[in-house]
Amino acid sequence: MKLQPIVFICALAVGAPAVAHAQTFGVMESAETINKGNFKIRGNPMFQFGKDADATTGVALAGGYGFTEIFDLEGALAFYDGVTFFGADAEVWLLRNRGLDFSVSGGLHRRTGDNTEDMIGIDLMFLGSKRVSPKLELYGGLDMAFEKIKDGERFETVHLVPGFEYKIGQDLDLLSEVGISLNDRARHYFALGLAYYFR
Repeated sequence: MKLQPIVFICALAVGAPAVAHAQTFGVMESAETINKGNFKIRGNPMFQFGKDADATTGVALAGGYGFTEIFDLEGALAFYDGVTFFGADAEVWLLRNRGLDFSVSGGLHRRTGDNTEDMIGIDLMFLGSKRVSPKLELYGGLDMAFEKIKDGERFETVHLVPGFEYKIGQDLDLLSEVGISLNDRARHYFALGLAYYFR
């Protein structure tokens, strides 16, 4: 087994204060969890726009491991101009092989940098997907993030996220999605990236 990817994933886990999904990382996956005993690495740019603010471009990186047939853990990093996000999430695959797959994930993330206050947030996501061909899977998610700012003020984002996952190789997937803002604090986004799986 190659050591480099393992070191990368361990670094994510150590850097994260706990278990994250927000619009900063994107959903970028179907409802299926990582296969048991397999690792995953993912990278994708994030293009945020709308809500009377300048468009923002960032980069998200993630790595994870499948612990059982229905449970995995993933760590993630996202870099923007003067803002860095990091965290991790746990995902449970609740509905399997019944025409529609369904999973729930939750965790924590932290925001830090020169252009933001330090904040820790809770993440929750509900995700459904359906395979429409041997190579193509469509998915849709409700992605929510809850942050607490100083003096008790709360900052919440909610996104509806349709997307697809297309197998371009035995262990390589192409993913793309659009995040549709459902509340005033959230911004729309578009993401396109690659995910690679290995043992």
